[in-house]
Amino acid sequence: MTTTTMRAVDAAVLILEKEGATQAFGLPGAAINPFYSAMRAHGGIRHVLARHVEAASHMAEGYTRAAAGNIGICIGTSGPAGTDMITGLYSASADSIPILCITGQAPVAKLDKEDFQAVDIASIAAPVTKMAKTVLEAGQVPGVFQEAFRLMRSGRPGPVLIDLPIDVQQTEIEFDIDLYEPLPVARPEATREQLEAVLDLIQSAEKPVLVAGGGIINADAAEDFQRLAETLNLPVVPTLMGWGIIPDDHPLHAGMVGLQTSHRYGNENLLASDAVIGIGNRWANRHTGALDVYTRGRRFVHIDIEPTQIGRVFTPDLGIVSDAGAAVRGLLELARERAAAGSLADRSDWVAETQERKGALQRKTNFDNVPIKPQRVYQEMNRAFGEDTRYVTTIGLSQIAGAQLLHVYKPRHWINAGQAGPLGWTMPAALGVVVADPTAPVVALSGDYDFQFLIEELAVGAQFKLPYVHVLVNNSYLGLIRQAQRGFEMDFHVQLGFDNVNSPETEGYGVDHVKVAEGLGCKAIRVREAGDLAGAFAEAKALMAEHQVPVVVEVILERVTNISMGGAGIDAINEFEDLASGPDDAPTATIPMTPVTAPAGA
Repeated sequence: MTTTTMRAVDAAVLILEKEGATQAFGLPGAAINPFYSAMRAHGGIRHVLARHVEAASHMAEGYTRAAAGNIGICIGTSGPAGTDMITGLYSASADSIPILCITGQAPVAKLDKEDFQAVDIASIAAPVTKMAKTVLEAGQVPGVFQEAFRLMRSGRPGPVLIDLPIDVQQTEIEFDIDLYEPLPVARPEATREQLEAVLDLIQSAEKPVLVAGGGIINADAAEDFQRLAETLNLPVVPTLMGWGIIPDDHPLHAGMVGLQTSHRYGNENLLASDAVIGIGNRWANRHTGALDVYTRGRRFVHIDIEPTQIGRVFTPDLGIVSDAGAAVRGLLELARERAAAGSLADRSDWVAETQERKGALQRKTNFDNVPIKPQRVYQEMNRAFGEDTRYVTTIGLSQIAGAQLLHVYKPRHWINAGQAGPLGWTMPAALGVVVADPTAPVVALSGDYDFQFLIEELAVGAQFKLPYVHVLVNNSYLGLIRQAQRGFEMDFHVQLGFDNVNSPETEGYGVDHVKVAEGLGCKAIRVREAGDLAGAFAEAKALMAEHQVPVVVEVILERVTNISMGGAGIDAINEFEDLASGPDDAPTATIPMTPVTAPAGA
């Protein structure tokens, strides 16, 4: 047998290629330069140079989320590079997204001697990763990378950090990539008996609903799930992370549920149900709201790949540990058997009831106010951007209102940092999505504060020709925090406006985002009137195509808008604005709106 001697980092790069992880985002530095030299020598690992290391981790997450099987890599040097990426690891961990973080480290002999930029990053990262390890022996590098990929893909997906001391990186080891094989991936699968019990529970209910979680998207099972819903003829409630599993205009789409990112009809349909079958979801608190309201009068099935999720929030009537894809495919097979035997209940009346609510319980979007009301922005986005659009966003009133009013038609077309919600995530995540699929139209959505957190990453989009449209809704306020402060009867340190001596045209809104975007090599348009939104979006798409850079559309909003949300249960959502009373009030609703004469279901 011929043995091959190489540096540990050269072996690591060969493993990345064989494991199918060939897209990296990061910043070189002294302690990680050997790894960069290995990537340069290999030539097969693509790399985008970020302007901030935290942004690199968010780019990796956006890249992973954009397509099934992707694993984005983020790379940084020792010390602050690793600590900067902790936020990205937390975000990926919270939403079950596999990314591989690789950091440089001081030499092994210096690890306990307070060497320059030497920090115990493995201990810091441990709570937000599936594995965080400083590799002390070069001979362990192949095995650690092999285990990292197994862990990222097994069970509940998630991130891993590998910390490489500079001397370990450069140590020669014997390694033969032809003899390397990825480790088997373990995913639990529901038994036939368990799935029969699920269908029996559905059969015994009068008004069951399916809750479709992000685990279905992670398992690349959205198409099979839609077939399952159609076979059973059951209404579907997508979670925020599962949005797009079934198209918004599908006749079984019953609306999203929750305190914030929800539809009026979604909450009412859930409250009218008597059985809820959750697949690949977490029962997140902003989905459930007060548990007594959410669970009262309903039986629950919970299917999730992670055993510790079953019963974590409340005890279901039936809990099953299973990969969402395996469960969906198994349920589909059994449902088809029952359909062929004529033993499935007819749910037509129940489905019609949910769609009646969908046609009646809409929020108004057709406002002509100046300054612009945010609802009008999302109405015009629905008109301007097609069904192939991938939306990217993180947190704030912009994200909440966007989730209430935008439309999504395909899985992986709503890419949202759901649980962690770090400000600044949107821009680098959008760049990662563009890298993953340069052919798809990408539209990012930010409030002014999210936009400013990692604004320098616009230069990355300009440098690497990563075009997308960034809709910036600017009210010069920390809008979500201001709205939360209403309960404390204050408006304290949440105003971002000031008179900009260099840009009086900002009229007290402060930062001149147009000048900043242009200074970073991008194009930007400012919109002040609702009637100009359609033209601005069309111009943005043309500029993006011509210059192949990000294009910012800044929309000047009214300073204060309270977006619909509840503080307790999903039966008590505060609607601050006028509601739609007819089709003209909600012209981009996915179902023709019927004039409201009485509350649906009353």
